[in-house]
Amino acid sequence: MLRPVLIAIAAGLALTVLLFAIFLWLGPLFFLDGRRPFQINFTVGALAGLVIGLLLARLHRLAPLGGLRTAAFVAIPGLLVMAAVGSHFQVFFPALDPALDKVYGSWMLWFYGFMLIGGAIAEAKGKNKHQG
Repeated sequence: MLRPVLIAIAAGLALTVLLFAIFLWLGPLFFLDGRRPFQINFTVGALAGLVIGLLLARLHRLAPLGGLRTAAFVAIPGLLVMAAVGSHFQVFFPALDPALDKVYGSWMLWFYGFMLIGGAIAEAKGKNKHQG
């Protein structure tokens, strides 16, 4: 059972690196002024997190953990690292306005929260499939 946990944590670290790189290089495109870009960014974050959470449960090597536990183990590294990055936002993202740290932190919670919802849905669907 340790192997799937380690694979999930490694996947979480890879996802964290990817998200960090996206914000590092595309941050100015993400943090656009106005309500519409803000809504679009959060909608994309929710959908991306939900889809990733749903898909994680389908990965053969992670299946023994179940959808919710898999999503949790993938989310943990990102939540920890991104909390540290958010608290030192200006150091990590010098090209961005330091006041955007709140938006960054909120988006990360939104993304990872929807990933957990996706994992829970996938797990519930899997249990219903085996029962019925």
